[in-house]
Amino acid sequence: MKLQVIGHPDAVLGFELVGVHGRAAATAAEVNQALDEALASSDIGIVLVTEDVARLVGARMDQLKLHSTVPLVVEIPAPGGPRPDQPTLSELVRHAIGVRI
Repeated sequence: MKLQVIGHPDAVLGFELVGVHGRAAATAAEVNQALDEALASSDIGIVLVTEDVARLVGARMDQLKLHSTVPLVVEIPAPGGPRPDQPTLSELVRHAIGVRI
């Protein structure tokens, strides 16, 4: 299974430098198209989406983060770092499965 990143051009470039395919997106239509293609691919196991572009399709990302299995859709911080209003990974895990890490 492959990993793919969708998001800010700087993040996509950084991932591509280490061999991870990515797709830069700046509009909701571009994000939705990239997500549609990633979800339809049988090769992709994990889709990383940067926070800045995830906000463009907020409702869809919320749905995918909670219910996606293969590929697993995960929101990651944009190049500027995580937003202060975002829950930490440990808070997400505690909410999802009730285990504190």
